[in-house]
Amino acid sequence: MIFERMTAMTAMALTLAGPLLTPSALAAQPSPDSGTAPSRPHPKPAAVPTQAGSDDPNAPTVLLPPSMGAAPVSPGAIPGTPTPKLPPQPIVEPVMPWTLADAVALLDTVNGIASEGLSPADYNPDALRAAIKHGEGDALDQAASKSFAWLAEDLREGRTPVEDRIQWFALDTDREAYPTATLMAKALADHDVPAVLQSLAPTVPDYAALKQALADAAPAEKARRALIRANMDRWRWLPRDLGDVYLLTNVPEFQLRLTVKNRIIRTYKTVVGKPGLTATPQLAEKVQAVVFNPTWTVPQSIIKREGLGAKLANNPGLAKAQGYKVTVSDDGVYTVVQQPGARNSLGQLKIDMPNPHAIYLHDTPQKALFNKDVRDFSHGCIRTERALELGMTMAVLGAGLDPNDAADISRAGKYKRVVMTRIFPVYITYVTLGLDINGSLETFGDIYGRDAAVLASFKAPREEKTEQRISSDAVIKLDNPL
Repeated sequence: MIFERMTAMTAMALTLAGPLLTPSALAAQPSPDSGTAPSRPHPKPAAVPTQAGSDDPNAPTVLLPPSMGAAPVSPGAIPGTPTPKLPPQPIVEPVMPWTLADAVALLDTVNGIASEGLSPADYNPDALRAAIKHGEGDALDQAASKSFAWLAEDLREGRTPVEDRIQWFALDTDREAYPTATLMAKALADHDVPAVLQSLAPTVPDYAALKQALADAAPAEKARRALIRANMDRWRWLPRDLGDVYLLTNVPEFQLRLTVKNRIIRTYKTVVGKPGLTATPQLAEKVQAVVFNPTWTVPQSIIKREGLGAKLANNPGLAKAQGYKVTVSDDGVYTVVQQPGARNSLGQLKIDMPNPHAIYLHDTPQKALFNKDVRDFSHGCIRTERALELGMTMAVLGAGLDPNDAADISRAGKYKRVVMTRIFPVYITYVTLGLDINGSLETFGDIYGRDAAVLASFKAPREEKTEQRISSDAVIKLDNPL
């Protein structure tokens, strides 16, 4: 049955997706035409600092998050000492010359921005209105440029400060794809401010559904309106265009979607991380390979905590019965690897999407858990219903593997890693109000308590954007399917 379902689904996906793209073509994001701004002189935007720093390679379980900027080493600094880190630097917005007509169009857009779940007061309408009264000149250029830049930033990347996006590690590349200076220049050259700003809206159908829900909600429904606005913003945290073919799992919904051209063609139940240190983080990664009949290397934390190495080494019969292979180094460190088989904790398949958190999608021998309504039982990784079907489809679509060969590989019972030649995005989201897999607007349980910080941020004044792009929460390695 798996083979028949996979074959039919792959045919549908290929029809919808069209010819295979190269990884570079798939990753390419469209950017607006730069246009030409009016010729009145104006200050040039300052260069944007780049992100610096890296994860600590010596931390076996918890890694420090990437630094958001580093100070230069001062003369005479002691070799081997840590380099001081600067706090995230504020974004420097461009200033361009504005005509009165364009400024008025911007003010109208600001006044109507509540339809996008944002507050007009955040974008300096009073200052802009006053500058318009005084006519063209430096004051208007400063006020209009600031209002436009702030609005473009929030429509492009979300209003919620990064520090209020708990365990948010999904880097949004829209800042590079749609630079503020390019957007502003195009809006002024085309004299169409509303169209340029509207072009930043997420293309995923879920966003449009939330926008309509906000329009339909009565003013008195304050809690519902606030939750709609928060979840509209969550879609802005991701790339505007998620891609032609992608996997998306909404953690509180316990579902994964295989989506082609924004159409869901297959869904899979999931088991996600337990609340606390094993909560599943929010990521935007790429499928690099499909592993048939995977092995699983038991983390050292489990080996040490449970004394697993010595226990299995001293009982070869038990190790064989449970499918473990044990080795010990000269310095007494045990390595325990679970071999492919029916008892393997990763089941028959693993979808590899390398990331510092060691999160991946995988099969499981504990199929009964998919019958539960609330499925937060894992140590962070995402157990996926019918993972073999999904993995075979990925191998056919992403590596050009013949369906019969994929079926043979899966039945062979031997480890086989199939590397993708077409890279598929994988998004791990946390949406508590949105479209379910059947297309109905539903509320999902806030299993990790992540709504409160986002809702509170909307009640507070807007914070200026900085170079920080991901959460400063610790990066916790969660390679534990148990």
